[in-house]
Amino acid sequence: MFTTLTDTRPEVEYLQIELLRRTPAWRKMEILSQLNANLRTLALSGLRQRHPQASPQRINRLLAELTLGKELADRVYGEYPNERP
Repeated sequence: MFTTLTDTRPEVEYLQIELLRRTPAWRKMEILSQLNANLRTLALSGLRQRHPQASPQRINRLLAELTLGKELADRVYGEYPNERP
């Protein structure tokens, strides 16, 4: 059996894969949604730490730039004034 995890015993990894295969699609989507929400929370927290004086609007724009890239964020939301966050 091919293993991908270096810190997990092969039989445990096999069990994890089997459980994921048996998980209904709705539950996988629920897990994915929770992971996305957690990632957003962590990203916002990091942005607030790096830019403590930034307004909530600026933080949201920085998140858009982080997730979409500046060029796409500008196209979607319009250019943001070049101010110090």
